[in-house]
Amino acid sequence: MQETEARPIRILGISGSPRNMATDFLVREVLKIAEEKYNAETDYFSAKGKKLNFCIHCDFCIRTREGCIHKDDISAELYDKMIWADAWIIGTPVYQGTLSAQTKTIMDRCRAVVAKNPKVFLNKVGMGIADGGDRIGGQEPAIQTILNFYVINEIIPVGGGSFGANLGGTFWSKDKGAEGVSEDSEGMRSLRRTLKKLVQTTQLVKRASSGTKSEMESEL
Repeated sequence: MQETEARPIRILGISGSPRNMATDFLVREVLKIAEEKYNAETDYFSAKGKKLNFCIHCDFCIRTREGCIHKDDISAELYDKMIWADAWIIGTPVYQGTLSAQTKTIMDRCRAVVAKNPKVFLNKVGMGIADGGDRIGGQEPAIQTILNFYVINEIIPVGGGSFGANLGGTFWSKDKGAEGVSEDSEGMRSLRRTLKKLVQTTQLVKRASSGTKSEMESEL
């Protein structure tokens, strides 16, 4: 058996919220489900209290291929976690109908990792979670932006499918934080369905990658 098949899948959860409330709860909850139901290895990064510098388009990463010019919590903590993981779960609160600034900053700063190795994220799998104080406050546009980011960086995006999950995990917090999203039964259903698709897709990719490696080795 190949090593990639033998080990559990690795999932990174990222909370792009500046608070430890609804988004933090949801990302931690989905990682807990992944561990308990799918035997996944997990890691977590929260934007709360972190130093996250904006991309300033200085092109240091392009010119040098040495990573980002900023030495902050993204470069010190997050980049290695991103490379380690087979799959990502990015969660964001909805601000002004879209992502939080923290979530967008994290995504923008991935340019430095890809500049160093353009295929570094190839065939990882990703899903999105968005929560908002209003029932229809921008959850799906926020997730769509996360999915667009995955496509651009050659990460395979997944949603939960028709009739209830669509683009990903969407939640109505009613501005009650973790309590509000935990009471959203439809939101929790969308989360579980999307996580299931994430795990299934990641397992398929790992098996396919292992098979390709075996075929290449047999031809040598």
